[in-house]
Amino acid sequence: MVETQIKFVVVGHHSRREMATSLAALLNAHLLIDEADHGANWNHRRALVWAEEQDVRVVVLEDDAIPVSGFAELANEWLSRFPDTLISFYLGTGRPPQYQLEIATKLVLSDKNRTDYITIPRLIHGVCYSVPPQHLPKVLTRWSHSKAADYAVGDAYGGPVLYPCYSLVDHADGMLAEKPKDNMPRLERRKAWRLNGKANNATTQT
Repeated sequence: MVETQIKFVVVGHHSRREMATSLAALLNAHLLIDEADHGANWNHRRALVWAEEQDVRVVVLEDDAIPVSGFAELANEWLSRFPDTLISFYLGTGRPPQYQLEIATKLVLSDKNRTDYITIPRLIHGVCYSVPPQHLPKVLTRWSHSKAADYAVGDAYGGPVLYPCYSLVDHADGMLAEKPKDNMPRLERRKAWRLNGKANNATTQT
């Protein structure tokens, strides 16, 4: 396997400071706290600006991501396999509702074909993802400040997104840190469809 050096950055909201700090400590990650309610779009773009300044590939995690055991090593393996692809390490249930049937169908086909990932034309979760370094300038240039953070990242990237069938992080699915841009309530269960091993309990404490 080709060895890939990676770094991590955690984007957090001040209301979830302890959760964000614990996650950053677990991964030895750079921590970016939104102290003034600028919003997820603003903080994710700040994370990608920081990522562009690094000399290695960067994985972005939200403060409510719950990594599986061995997360760093597993992420490294995926990024080594797909150095030119935007990868989301979380594939979630519930939200966005319009993608759930497509996800279910593709997971069934993946099982049938014995593949370990699916692709979707858009980044539909901002919980944990990695943009290839060579694409960061384009993403930052094409960034839309009006979109939800996940759509802003993926739409600026402009290509299919790879999702491992077994996610490397779960989602804490607690109270929202900010009002959704679509003003719709989040009533659905927002957890990983499938999880690679067991989630790391060290990050679930608030």
